[in-house]
Amino acid sequence: MSKGVNLKELSKKLNLSQTTVSRALNGYPEVSADTRKRVAEMAEALGYAPNSQARRLATGRSMAIGHVIPRSIHEMMNPIFLEFIAGAGETYSKHGYDMIISVVEDDHEEDAYRQIASRKKADGVIVHGPASDEHRHELLKELNLPFVVHGRIPGAEEETSWIDMNNRRAFERATNLLLDLGHTRIALLNGLEQMDFAKRRRRGFESALEARGHVADPDLMRSSDMTEPFGCENAMEMLKSDNPPTAFLVSSMITAIGVARAVGQCGLQTGKDVSIITHDDALSFLPNSGEIPIFTCTRSSVRFAGQKAAELLLNMIANPGGKPTSLHLDAELIVGQSTGPAPSR
Repeated sequence: MSKGVNLKELSKKLNLSQTTVSRALNGYPEVSADTRKRVAEMAEALGYAPNSQARRLATGRSMAIGHVIPRSIHEMMNPIFLEFIAGAGETYSKHGYDMIISVVEDDHEEDAYRQIASRKKADGVIVHGPASDEHRHELLKELNLPFVVHGRIPGAEEETSWIDMNNRRAFERATNLLLDLGHTRIALLNGLEQMDFAKRRRRGFESALEARGHVADPDLMRSSDMTEPFGCENAMEMLKSDNPPTAFLVSSMITAIGVARAVGQCGLQTGKDVSIITHDDALSFLPNSGEIPIFTCTRSSVRFAGQKAAELLLNMIANPGGKPTSLHLDAELIVGQSTGPAPSR
């Protein structure tokens, strides 16, 4: 038999309407079990794979997932966001879903969500970059639009579905490793601290220091967009001060590259004179690889987070009314070439 038939040809072969065949393939209960079985067997034999339009007809869904990105969330407009999207896209593709990305001005964000809901442009959305004073989840509940949060909303963990890395624990472990190596002058180069993930990382850093009898020095803590110049400029300034840090804890590989550049420009050696630990999102285009990785890091794959967030959301769409679900990921602490004992003064 010929392979790759379309819905019309499959329906003709079965002597059924296209709507009935589509509903049978999508498991609708009003189609009898015998008919569903007959349609499934014929579809397999003829090599039929339903396209998005057929699925929309059968399910009444848009077969798309939305990502609304306000311009102010600078953290999301970078390669880390693209890696998350790549992971999510793999999951959408497997289930026949398309992806809609809307970059909007901050004051148009609510309108974008309302349009998605009213025009049924997407069956659900992923919420990116939750802030400490987050309110988007309240609007999405009002709109009855399924959503999963990439990150966590403080105080709403029990009522929302989310996926997040244990940021506090990751930075506690990293700080303790530096303390074990004898470092006490440790700098923190963090992401924007109105973002929930960055606040949790700072708490992990500070609590690890306090537990060991040290106090975090405000002069050694900076937060901004996680860029290479941010790392280089701030590290350079600190290293040229009267009481420089001997170690840096950094929120991004991209920023850590900037720190390493500053270390080199100061005539110092990474891993010997100055230690660096970074968070590593396992970016495919920027691998921290080798038998001994270049950077000591807390590693958690953002692509994997994208895959899992998409799975959580598609499951919610397929099974409405279920309880919120969450996935808390632990980062792996990997020792690389960028850390060593604190140098003697």
